[in-house]
Amino acid sequence: MQTRKISHVDKLLIQAEAALRTVFGNPPLSGRPNPADTYAEVEMSEAEKKHTAGLMRVNHSGEVSAQGLYQGQALTARLPDVREKMEQAAVEENDHLVWCEQRLNDLAAHKSVLNPVWYTGSFLIGATAGAVGDKWSLGFVAETEHQVVRHLDEHLQSLPQHDQRSRAVLEQMKTDEAKHATTALHHGGAELPLPVKTMMGLMSKVMTRTAYWI
Repeated sequence: MQTRKISHVDKLLIQAEAALRTVFGNPPLSGRPNPADTYAEVEMSEAEKKHTAGLMRVNHSGEVSAQGLYQGQALTARLPDVREKMEQAAVEENDHLVWCEQRLNDLAAHKSVLNPVWYTGSFLIGATAGAVGDKWSLGFVAETEHQVVRHLDEHLQSLPQHDQRSRAVLEQMKTDEAKHATTALHHGGAELPLPVKTMMGLMSKVMTRTAYWI
């Protein structure tokens, strides 16, 4: 049987479907259980719920951005094994996306209304990084994940101590993000120039401070 060659139009349609699934729900998952299910819900004050919801909204938006980044890179990556790693990482990031959304639902809170903006911007950045070259694309992934791990550390310190459901989700996310960074470097990711890292940090601050509220 002859295998049908995937055209550029097919790839764009696949990316469009991925974008819709990411922003509006029902993305493909790895099958892992939600870490929050290990713990029972506890009583929190309204202030604690509001703060936790803000943190989880930031993390959900961060996962939307990660999806855009990985999908953009997978579209333009030149080496098949790099493309495969980007696609596998995207599936694991989908787990994070759904876990954060479920936690927001538990807290009767909303997702960021700017998620389509975060996805689009990250997709363009990822596609550009992939087009420049696989080593820079992978280097971009590694630096992104390192910055995410630092944000997660801050959020873990800021969460109410008794909110074990949110904490379990963020701990697993931190483990996965660190693994993605290590994988990217192992497959040839290059160290990014300091100005690029600084710019990435500034863009991240804009997203996190905005998504906390909107």
